[in-house]
Amino acid sequence: MTGVTLPRKELFDIPEGVIYLDGNSLGVLPKGAAARATQVIENEWGGQLIKAWNTAGWMALPQVVGDTIAGLLGAPAGSVATGDTLSIKVYQALAAALKMRPDRRVILSDNGNFPSDLYMAQGLIDTIDKGYELRTPAPEDVAGAITEEVAVVMITQVDYRSGRMHDIKAITEKAHAMGAVMIWDLAHSAGAVPVDLTASNAEFAVGCSYKYLNGGPGAPAFIYVRPDIVDSIKPALSGWLGHDAPFAMELAYRPAMSTERMRVGTPPILQLAVLEQALKAWDGVQMADLRAASITLSETFIAEVERRCPQLSLASPRDPQSRGSQVSFGFEHGYAAMQALIDRGVIGDFRAPNIMRFGFTPLYLDEKDVVAAAEIIEDVINNELWRDAKYQTVSRVT
Repeated sequence: MTGVTLPRKELFDIPEGVIYLDGNSLGVLPKGAAARATQVIENEWGGQLIKAWNTAGWMALPQVVGDTIAGLLGAPAGSVATGDTLSIKVYQALAAALKMRPDRRVILSDNGNFPSDLYMAQGLIDTIDKGYELRTPAPEDVAGAITEEVAVVMITQVDYRSGRMHDIKAITEKAHAMGAVMIWDLAHSAGAVPVDLTASNAEFAVGCSYKYLNGGPGAPAFIYVRPDIVDSIKPALSGWLGHDAPFAMELAYRPAMSTERMRVGTPPILQLAVLEQALKAWDGVQMADLRAASITLSETFIAEVERRCPQLSLASPRDPQSRGSQVSFGFEHGYAAMQALIDRGVIGDFRAPNIMRFGFTPLYLDEKDVVAAAEIIEDVINNELWRDAKYQTVSRVT
């Protein structure tokens, strides 16, 4: 594919007067997504009913979408399955990985990992009840904590709070040198930074599609399994659609001879159809170009904000090569300040205890947006607009 000029704002529906810096949490609505959903509802479900599993290609849709995502992750066709939630995919990968190292009892992550990953790991440990242990050193201590006791290393490449980025190649090599299985969570990587799963040699990777891939709230998750091991993986959640021949209705489970064995239940066709449409925005986009644009935007943002608002402290790595496509600033009154920003059209989000997060999505952001956002941040912070009482009540979603 040939490269395209960024941004591609014409492919997205962004509300008038909004500077959207929260694509690291939920991507914006791609043009055509609503029409695609309507088509599925009215023409396929409404007009074809159950026939649409065959006539509209519903059964194949999870793999079609998976192959498109694989192309963004440096993975071959057939190696990525889609469906379910990221937490389910974490559970699947962990359970399969532990079976690959039956004589070891340690799952290694880090204490900056997204809580759901750690919750799923602990839940699996409690379910198995065979003396497994979850260890969570500081992110900078992960490599040194990988020992021959470790069965599985499960790391999120880009830290959800600070944007700090792990070195996939170095961590995977250390895990393999110690005989451990490697799982990467790419929730904040897919569509944000270049990833080459084939070159990494990691056994598993998981991720979601509602952030930088713009698949919409609750969009399906994905799981990658390295092709050379897929026929030996034993799914803990051996669902009907992971069977080699679901409609043979066999009483005993027989896994599909591909990554399809990681499918569990009926695929969410509406969500997959919207995601398929959303992924068309990536046609012709080179990840190296997108990464270069992301760094330019984030460097401009840091310089502008620090010049205007010395009260804010950079909570992300200063080296752009060490962070993902987001910038975080610490501020004692970060929650209220973020609500004041949102009220003025600059949408980011907040993570406890004091982190204001801003995501940079070069598909629909440019330098003008970034400078304008910094000007509004300056007004909110320096004039203490966040002190207004209406910004003090904490909502359920921050």
